[in-house]
Amino acid sequence: MNDKKVSFLPFNALNEFMRPDYRQAVVHSVLQALPGLPENHQAALNRLTKKLVQIPGFRNSAAAPVSVRSKHVIRAFEKNPDMAAAVLSAWSETRAELRQQVFDLLKSRDWELLPPEADRTKLPGFLTTWPVGEDFSILNDSFSASYPEHSASTDDVSLMVVWLSGRLPYDQDETADEPDAGE
Repeated sequence: MNDKKVSFLPFNALNEFMRPDYRQAVVHSVLQALPGLPENHQAALNRLTKKLVQIPGFRNSAAAPVSVRSKHVIRAFEKNPDMAAAVLSAWSETRAELRQQVFDLLKSRDWELLPPEADRTKLPGFLTTWPVGEDFSILNDSFSASYPEHSASTDDVSLMVVWLSGRLPYDQDETADEPDAGE
């Protein structure tokens, strides 16, 4: 048991699971909501934008209009784990109700989670294991059954699962309570 290694993928590894149109929608919605977000989210995103994003005609890329800044921030989101983490953290803040509902759903399914308000940007990235018997389809169905009145898209629910759990579904967790029937 002591030989078990924990592996992490950088936050921008999430891009392997995101459709380009959804990535664009997430980044754009965060940039539009930025002025109304808590100072820590604004400061992190503005600092990373100034550092990582070059927009012709703007000395300060963070001052560019959202429509201009968006495509450049998307490129940084794809390449830089810090930008991906900052965008995802801000995105989850803009969807506090969904964040709490997904947290409650995962807790009811015995997922190990940090509190919903924890600063996940301080983590080294995403864990690569996923609980046995869980997938996005099952979790989305369970969410819809638990919250039939909620209008969140399956993409939003899936992204919130990834962000709150700190996990990408690369491998099944073999340390689950129930052993695999084939072993």
